Amino acid sequence: MIQNTSATVYRQTLNKTFSTAFNGIRYFFKTERNGKIQAGVSLITIFSGLYLKLNAIEWIVIVLCIGSVLALEMINTALEHLCNLVHKDYHPSIKIIKDVAAGAVLIFSVISVVSGLIIFLPKLFVLL
Repeated sequence: MIQNTSATVYRQTLNKTFSTAFNGIRYFFKTERNGKIQAGVSLITIFSGLYLKLNAIEWIVIVLCIGSVLALEMINTALEHLCNLVHKDYHPSIKIIKDVAAGAVLIFSVISVVSGLIIFLPKLFVLL
């Protein structure tokens, strides 16, 4: 009889954790309109950065902005699904939860756009 070692159990648990996370990411980009929009904007931004030859610091800012907006959008989606499960009909508290979560995404999206403009505009002006 083969015994499960703690390393084997850990590996199985770690694999399950990654599998679950990737399922969530896949679901988000496959089913959510905002996920598709964010993916498109992210790709355009990345290709623009490659074309304009961003430096390391600029890339760090861009990658952090993309990752943060995507992560916030995914949390917003999860909260919306949870709220819909808890209370299917209109409820003022559910509305506040959804509005605040959407507001968090909007705030960081605006910050990301401003950061992108600060990085990209000077490089675009040079091309003109």
